[in-house]
Amino acid sequence: MALKGGLFSCSDPVFWRAVQGLYQDALSAKASKRKELIALDQWYQEELPIAVAKRVKKYLRKAEVVKLMEWKLCWGFLFQRGKFRPRLQQLVATNSNEMVEECTTKAFQLLPDVSGAVQELCKLKAVGPATASAILTAGAPDTAAFMADEVLESIPGLSPVQYTLKHYLLYLDKIQSCAEKLNKADTEKTWTPHGVELCLWAWAVADRLQLPSLQALSLEKTEAGHDGGAEMPRKKQRTE
Repeated sequence: MALKGGLFSCSDPVFWRAVQGLYQDALSAKASKRKELIALDQWYQEELPIAVAKRVKKYLRKAEVVKLMEWKLCWGFLFQRGKFRPRLQQLVATNSNEMVEECTTKAFQLLPDVSGAVQELCKLKAVGPATASAILTAGAPDTAAFMADEVLESIPGLSPVQYTLKHYLLYLDKIQSCAEKLNKADTEKTWTPHGVELCLWAWAVADRLQLPSLQALSLEKTEAGHDGGAEMPRKKQRTE
């Protein structure tokens, strides 16, 4: 890896945007043995946020929370994070439609009080801080970020991973600070906590799998002679 300290140490938004373009490569490489995750991830990253944003008041329906849990469990199992626990998906399905809509509506209304929002969501059966973070990110990517193990492990000071509200708030603070730093250096100013999370995940997975696309980006940055705080020449910028 060319960058000392990993992507989190880099303050160049152009390079971050290039890494952002590696997300699908990293996902496809990791999901080669479980193709259904690609469709689930597309639903979570693209379709669900659009559906939530169209509602007068943001909330998730019971069926959406059940499917979100399926996405999270497949994700964790595929990336070898403990045992597959289908019981959680069965348990989350025992929440009533009314309870799911009431809790998710209130959680989004509590933002930017993330702590309060997570605690509200944890009233639902089978929902802990990590699942709550996924729910909030689906409706408020400009405020929240999914609590992904690969991202947690790529940020200094957050290991070992703990699935607690306190640890999530520490994680989110670092992610939000990173988004602010990138927006200050970027004329487009479109960085969100979720966008930062996706980049860090793509970097971590691509680096672990030694994907040629990441190696090419790292070599390009090294040959350009820039450190983590400098911007790559515009002619080197890749399009998404």
